Amino acid sequence: MPAPVQAAYSYCEAVTGQQARNFAYGIRLLPPDKRQAMSALYALSRRVDDIGDGALAPDAKRERLEATRRLLERVRRDAVAEDDTDPVAVALADTARRFPIPLGGLDELIDGVLMDVRGETYETWDDLKAYCRCVAGAIGRLSLGVFGTQRGARGTERAGEYADTLGLALQLTNILRDVREDAGNGRTYLPADDLAKFGCSAGFHTVTPPPGSDFTGLIHFEVRRARALFAEGYRLLPMLDRRSGACVAAMAGIYRRLLDRIERDPEAVLRGRVSLPGHEKAYVAVRGLSGLDTRHIGRQSLRGRV
Repeated sequence: MPAPVQAAYSYCEAVTGQQARNFAYGIRLLPPDKRQAMSALYALSRRVDDIGDGALAPDAKRERLEATRRLLERVRRDAVAEDDTDPVAVALADTARRFPIPLGGLDELIDGVLMDVRGETYETWDDLKAYCRCVAGAIGRLSLGVFGTQRGARGTERAGEYADTLGLALQLTNILRDVREDAGNGRTYLPADDLAKFGCSAGFHTVTPPPGSDFTGLIHFEVRRARALFAEGYRLLPMLDRRSGACVAAMAGIYRRLLDRIERDPEAVLRGRVSLPGHEKAYVAVRGLSGLDTRHIGRQSLRGRV
């Protein structure tokens, strides 16, 4: 690999290690070429997210997002030189040459962040699901471009659908974890009809639930929805090779354990960000590498066909 390209990947891996602890636990289980590719995808995604979450005026955010879209067009045209001054562009261009990643997924991510810039809210789950497909489902499909599927695996024609659904599960978990932080930034993601159903339309601006609300009921309702998405998305695992499956199982397993914590103590999300200790993340990674989750899903799939 040319030195400038290797340096570009090293930069992306450093960004991933510093800013995406949960993601980094998963991708460290991949072989080097796939780990580098996932780091390149993450670094570009991080750039897009940082623009959306930053302090710039909305017009300036839109201009920077469109500039990122123009960068993607350069990647599509294979017009990024190895010595380009943007290491993320260099790494992403090399990844696009080596793997069949659907670069349109990154355009969808930009579309989703533009929804944030406009301050959109979501009346129904179907509305929120469309947003989640942009900012997370698309990342699942991009990742599948790196992972690939095993030759001879059953049902691979639905692999993209399962990757998309797993992305939705991760994003809904993020939304539950971050309800207080998002409220502080003037954002509400949970569907308005769900909030009204459980008396939570006033929002989440304090360490206690809205007066008279059934906050616990709301969180448990959304946790059940996320669990159903995980169950559907996990059907992807038997379609992947061992290390790619371990990566997905580790990342998804960390978020499923976050769901467990949120379910046990719903008001914890109002007091601060719920997280897992390092030793628990390491256990989830080892479990993923052992193939336990993949074998479990495989057995379930076989029973479903009997």
